Amino acid sequence: MKSMAEWYQSAFETLEKSLNGEAQSELHAIRKKALTRFTELGFPTTRHEEWRFTNVAPVSGTPFNPVPAGRISVISMSEMRKHLLPDAHNLVFIDGHFVPSLSNIDRLPEGVIVCSLAEASRQYSALLQDQFARYAPGDENPFVALNTAFALDGAFVHVPDGIRIMNPVHVLFAASGEHHALIPPRNLFLVGRNAQVSLVESYVAVHDGVYFTNVVTELVAGKGSAIEHDKLQDESRSAYHIAWTHIVQQEQSTVTSNLIAVGGSIARSNVTVVLDAEGSVCTLNGLSLATGTQLIDNHTTIDHAKPHCESHELYKAILDGKSHGVFNGKIFVRKDAQKTDAKQTNQTLLLSDEAVMDTKPQLEIFADDVKCTHGATVGQLDADQIFYLRSRGLDLLQARDMLTFAFAADVVQRVHVSRLREQLESLIHARLHAGRITT
Repeated sequence: MKSMAEWYQSAFETLEKSLNGEAQSELHAIRKKALTRFTELGFPTTRHEEWRFTNVAPVSGTPFNPVPAGRISVISMSEMRKHLLPDAHNLVFIDGHFVPSLSNIDRLPEGVIVCSLAEASRQYSALLQDQFARYAPGDENPFVALNTAFALDGAFVHVPDGIRIMNPVHVLFAASGEHHALIPPRNLFLVGRNAQVSLVESYVAVHDGVYFTNVVTELVAGKGSAIEHDKLQDESRSAYHIAWTHIVQQEQSTVTSNLIAVGGSIARSNVTVVLDAEGSVCTLNGLSLATGTQLIDNHTTIDHAKPHCESHELYKAILDGKSHGVFNGKIFVRKDAQKTDAKQTNQTLLLSDEAVMDTKPQLEIFADDVKCTHGATVGQLDADQIFYLRSRGLDLLQARDMLTFAFAADVVQRVHVSRLREQLESLIHARLHAGRITT
């Protein structure tokens, strides 16, 4: 039986044969280097400190295969419509490959590029090669290296200096449910000086199935830019989702990241922000809903590399059934990052006695003139609040749902894309009800 390293080496060779002339490109040289690094690193185990609460043995022990572009499932517009955002520039991918017939990316401001990574490698190769695989830590993380090795498609967005995009750019990755599919989207978002844009990533399952989404998103915020980055992870309950989002902020930029995670059997999201110039501000918000035996893990890192920067972080989790939540939030304040203002909060609501939360907020401060706070709470619904609502005519389930939704809404209301916020509210109501009846 092949080892996993041999399995992915064989899959890579098959992929390479399908590339024809592109196999000689600089981009493919990056892929080959990443595959070598992946085989050196291997998959992490619970012996690794960063993974001690998240056992990825079901991922590392299963042979997943990339889905060739010519074999992607046909999904109709009627099936996809509920996942699209009205009034948005929608890029739709099926099993990791761009589908133009389901997308609408016209009527963009002059100079703006919104396209698939595959098209960008053909049409904008100089710009792509200068930025591709430059930020996410492929030399340190095996999942980033594996993504880089098999990255053929994803979203490429370039917003030039001074441009404001009024409607959100929505990147929708839909999984057909193909058995043991490897789906490796690679997204690169480049936002210029004083530009403004809302970017939305959605990961959904059209059909249930055991598959593996391994995604990397790199976002560069230019000087004075304003960006909202929203992500919805609603994968199949039998699937695995491991993601790395790496954000680099330049002077006086403002980035807000909102992550809503409800799907997957094992789901791990890593968000890293580097405040790389003075006056930059980042806000990280997250909400996880898990039930049954789901494991949802959120790791965040905010690197205050320069002085006079702010970061604000609020991550919440609602756990039911026998689910398991993990939060590890790190804030680094470098030696020269004086006048840093950083606040981190993690709150967990346990709806059952068998749900488990592991939380580890961390501060590492090497500067002396800073204002930094962090805290974590884990608890259940307040009995007095339930009693109050029941005294006003609600039954027990209605009272529990109202309080639970209010806990979640604190994060959802921070999503400024109105149509997405409405979708999230409906989704959360449905998931809270499903959690009550799912074992």
